[in-house]
Amino acid sequence: MSNIAILPIGNTRPALPREHFPLPYQAVIWRNWGMVPRERLARILACSEEQLVEAAAAMGLKPQDDLCDIWLQRGYQTIIRQNWHTLTYEQILIALDWTPEKLELILREDDFFWHKLGFFKPIVEAPRYTPLNAEQAQATAQLHRWRDETLAALPPQTEAPFAFLRQRLNHAAPTPAAADGGLRMIYSYSALYGDPLLDSETDPFPDSLLADYAAAGVNALWMQAVLYLLVPWFGDTPYSAQHEVRIENLRKLVARMRKHGLKLILYLNEPRAMPEPFFQYHPDWRGCKDSSDTGLHALCTSLPEVREKLSQGVEKLFRLVPDLGGLFCISMSENLTNCWSRSVWLGSTTCPRCNQRPIADVVAEVINAINDGARRGKPDAEVIAWNWAWRNTWDADVLRQLPENIKIMCVSETSVPTHVGGIDGTVSDYSISKPGPGPVASRLWDLAKARGLDVVAKVQLNNTWENSAVPYLPVPDLVEEHLQGLRAKGIHNFMLSWTLGGYPGGNIRLLHHSKEELAQMDFGAAAPDILRAYHCFSEAFRHFPLHHTIQLYTAPQNFGPHTLLYDSPTGYCATMVGFPYDDLKTWRGGDHYPEDVFENAFRLISEGWQEGLDILRRTEAAIAPAHRHNFEDLWRVAEASYCHFRSSYLQIAFVRRRQAKDRQAMRDILHEEITLAQRLLAVMNADSRIGFEASNHYYYTRNSIIEKILNCRHLLAKLDDSK
Repeated sequence: MSNIAILPIGNTRPALPREHFPLPYQAVIWRNWGMVPRERLARILACSEEQLVEAAAAMGLKPQDDLCDIWLQRGYQTIIRQNWHTLTYEQILIALDWTPEKLELILREDDFFWHKLGFFKPIVEAPRYTPLNAEQAQATAQLHRWRDETLAALPPQTEAPFAFLRQRLNHAAPTPAAADGGLRMIYSYSALYGDPLLDSETDPFPDSLLADYAAAGVNALWMQAVLYLLVPWFGDTPYSAQHEVRIENLRKLVARMRKHGLKLILYLNEPRAMPEPFFQYHPDWRGCKDSSDTGLHALCTSLPEVREKLSQGVEKLFRLVPDLGGLFCISMSENLTNCWSRSVWLGSTTCPRCNQRPIADVVAEVINAINDGARRGKPDAEVIAWNWAWRNTWDADVLRQLPENIKIMCVSETSVPTHVGGIDGTVSDYSISKPGPGPVASRLWDLAKARGLDVVAKVQLNNTWENSAVPYLPVPDLVEEHLQGLRAKGIHNFMLSWTLGGYPGGNIRLLHHSKEELAQMDFGAAAPDILRAYHCFSEAFRHFPLHHTIQLYTAPQNFGPHTLLYDSPTGYCATMVGFPYDDLKTWRGGDHYPEDVFENAFRLISEGWQEGLDILRRTEAAIAPAHRHNFEDLWRVAEASYCHFRSSYLQIAFVRRRQAKDRQAMRDILHEEITLAQRLLAVMNADSRIGFEASNHYYYTRNSIIEKILNCRHLLAKLDDSK
């Protein structure tokens, strides 16, 4: 680990304490038990395995390592997040058995993971095992009792984490392909994001899942790829190591997909920005530096050599994998690519070459270079240009420079107006609660069609960052409203999800059936009652306080009851789909939503949602045996959603009551949070899908939800002691 210095530190600060554990190392054991092998945990804590097992038993934990392999393969983000404030980098590397180079790559390339972690590594004093003194032993015994009391009130666990990987997820009758031949593209419900083609054991598309998608009427799947990891397009450098392995795995994957009538579309966000050492190979290619303090520089696409090499690399990719279906690209924002891609917000770029050129020309050149290469390699490849972060002052100039064989994709709901609690706002994307289509997409689709270009609607039908911890949100009224608006505009090509929302069922069936038809197919004679519950969920969800994306990314609704509470302000800023902390100001968009309005919105969501749950509970006795599986599926998803929305309301209320020093209200909230955590645990025991999202892995584990209960009971004891 001599090169651990390559790992980013950022503007760091001390880690948060975990006061509900008597000693720091106990948090390490609790959070990694059954996820990281005992041998590694013992090394991390500098103790013997016997001492480790004894320390775990004192908290009520029994040895269980049978799922460690799958957690390390498919849940490494969960492991890293849970240890971000408890372990040093050196200890995290031991837990994962990774090199610093692999961790650095994951932080940089695994769907903005460094961003999600807050752009800094907290300062952690390496925890080490020590025997408990009498006081610590007494406090630990209390944790043991609280854990036992929690588990005693729960039904038995019938599904382990990741069990859904071995199950058929779509139990509905097969749906025929779209009669209009339109694109129905989605992200794999279980694919790893960062480098999924390197390890064939972590199959992003199991055959059972491919069959589920085909049965649901999906005809294309997409996955993220980095061109230099597949093709050494800028020369033989260490950055392209093992590209042959990835290409071979890609060939095998697309061959399997063809058997199910599915094609693979790669998300190629190119050319990728590179770290400083890269430019020893191509010093002239250095473009602007990333403003996000990643140390990366764009490869300047105003240089003809860069565009030519990029185009040749794309061509080679399609020649090496001729069954590849196509690609889509984002030319602005997301990863730093061209020199304008992150500078558009500033109105200038630090690249002296690109700063003298129109943005539209730079963007069009990149898209055309990628398209030309794809067409030379495979003339009938799908090439889709996403207008993400294009400006209406120059987007028409881009369209004028593109050939007719490129499709133009827009987020359907962008700029839909919102009005929640008397406060106006605007949707950026990721909205089900505020159905599209919106004015931005409608305008650009019309311009593209006038130029002879086909168009694609990017939508979220199953879930969004409004709550991505369930496979789908049971709000078909809202989804159907959106789809009807798109049909009225003649849209027939759809990207059905970003990394979230790839479940091969749920609301995507509304592409082919009305909600009434689905309710009748799924629930028979109980359909009218189910439709009433759907209506309650949908109307409640309209209250979601949405303005741009800050609430979606930072408020606690994706983590729900998992998020810990604190009896004094932490001072930490919420991160993008990472750590909500207790940062109420960021949750509500700075000063956009007043605190009382923001709190009330989540109260209304949860109360309206509970009305829908009450209808389902009353309807349960009337569900025929043939429809029991569908009802249980709906109940678990709806119940888990309620736990997330209600806990979000309670967390907002707790921060506000803490500010007001309303100790009785804080106690009431803590008691209800305990109840919610228990309700969520009951659902998790029966459904391994709950809490999982492909690009974030599991937001929480059974132990971390039980830890929330320990956290709340500890705070209740502190409040009682300080009377």
